[in-house]
Amino acid sequence: MKIAFYTLGCKVNQYETQALKESFLKRGYEMAEEQGEADIYVVNTCTVTGLADRKSRQYIRRMKKQNPESIVAVIGCYAQVNPEEAAAIVGVDLVVGNNEKKALPEYIDELIQKKQMESADGASVHILPREELVEYEENGIITSMESRTRAYIKIQDGCNQFCSYCIIPYARGPIRSRACQDAVNEAKNLIKKGFKELVLTGINTALYGRDKDFSIDKEYEENLKDIYGIEIIVKLINDLPGDFRIRLSSLEPTVIDPLLAKRLLKYDKLCHHLHLSLQSGSDRILKAMNRHYNRTEYLEIVRVLREADPHFGLTTDLIVGFPGESTEDFRDSIDMVHRVGFLKSHVFPYSRRQGTKAADLKEQVDPQTKKARSTELIYESEVSAQRFLKGTLGTSRRVLFEEYDHELGMISGFSDNYIKVYCPVADERQGQELLNTLRDVTFTEVYQDGVKGYL
Repeated sequence: MKIAFYTLGCKVNQYETQALKESFLKRGYEMAEEQGEADIYVVNTCTVTGLADRKSRQYIRRMKKQNPESIVAVIGCYAQVNPEEAAAIVGVDLVVGNNEKKALPEYIDELIQKKQMESADGASVHILPREELVEYEENGIITSMESRTRAYIKIQDGCNQFCSYCIIPYARGPIRSRACQDAVNEAKNLIKKGFKELVLTGINTALYGRDKDFSIDKEYEENLKDIYGIEIIVKLINDLPGDFRIRLSSLEPTVIDPLLAKRLLKYDKLCHHLHLSLQSGSDRILKAMNRHYNRTEYLEIVRVLREADPHFGLTTDLIVGFPGESTEDFRDSIDMVHRVGFLKSHVFPYSRRQGTKAADLKEQVDPQTKKARSTELIYESEVSAQRFLKGTLGTSRRVLFEEYDHELGMISGFSDNYIKVYCPVADERQGQELLNTLRDVTFTEVYQDGVKGYL
C-alpha cells in the first residue's frame, strides 16, 4: 500500500515523521509523494499558533480530497490538544497523540481490517493525557533524512517552563530525555551513512538530562564526571571519530547561562551558532510571559559567546503584540535586535491560545497594531542581519556544501555560524565533487540571502 506524509511545524516533528516512514517501509509500505495519490495519508500536525491549527485542518481536508477512499491519520500536537476537533473533521479516520506515534502502524493495520469488515464507525482516537506522557518514546534508530548532508537527532521531549503564551507543554507533556546510548548509536549510524552535520533537537533541547529520573548509562559514567545537562550529549557525540559537525537546534535562555555557554564553546565539532529565543526585549513583558530572565542576563550570554567568537551566529524568535505590550516595550525589542546583532529573527504576532494564562490577560493588542509592529520589527531585523553579514567579510569559515546551481555556476551551503554561503566553481564536475564536503571559504561580499566567497 502507498502511504504519504505531510509534516507541519518543528524539527522534532520532522524527525518523528522520518522515524515513522522507516517503520512503515520495514513493513512493506511504499512511500508516495504528499501531493500524489496514496492509500493512506498521515498529517503530522502543529499547534504552536492559531495559524498552525488552521494549516493543520487545511492539509487534513486536502489529503482526503486527493483520494476520497484513502485513510487519513492525524497525529502530533494539534491531535493531542484538540482530539475531538480533529476527529470531527470530515474524512478523518484516525487521531493519534504524542507518545502514541510509535504505535501508528498497528493502529492503521487495525483500521484496515475494520474497513475490510465494514465495521469502522467514526474516527478512532488514541490519546494519552498529559500526566501520562512521562516516558521518552523511543522511535528506533533512524538511518536517513531527506537532506543528504544534515540529519536530525531527537534527544529530548516535553517542557516544564509553562511560558504564559505557550500551549506546547500541554501538547508535549513534561520533560523527558532520550537515553545517551540510543542517541550516540544513532549518531554513529548517521556518521557512517555520510551525514556531515548532526542537529540535536528537542522540544526544549537545553533541558536534556534535567528530568528527575534521568540517569547516565554506566558505560559513560567515567567519561562524564562533572558534566551535566545538554553538555552530556554534546561531549559524547563530539568524541566520536569522523569529519562531521554538531549543531544545537534551539536553546532557551531560561536554562542556558553564561557558565554553560562557556563550557559548550570548548567542543571543537560544535557549530558556533545558537538559536536563542528572546521573545521580547522588554523586561516587563518577559516577566508577564513567565520567561525567567531579563535583558541583562540575555546580553551576558551573548557577551560570553561573542568574546569567544565575534562572529558567533545568533538567531532568535520574537513575539510582537503580547497582551499589554506598549510602544516602549516594543521599542525595547527593536533595541535588543540591534544590540545583539542577530543573523536571523523569526517574528511572530502574538497568537491567543485558549488554555494558556496569556489568553485571559486584559489589554489584548489589536490586530492592526500587531501587524504594523511585525512589519517594522522584520525590517529592523533585516537591517541587523545585513550589518552582521558585512562584519564577516574578509573572514574564513568552515562551510558544508549542499547544493550546486548550474545556472549560477555556484555551489552553496551553510557555514558553522549559520550563514548561507555561495561559492563560484570552475564547472559542474567540481560542483558535484564538493557536495557534502566541509571546506574553508573566505567571505568576499554580501550576496542574496547570505554571502559570496571563494575556496
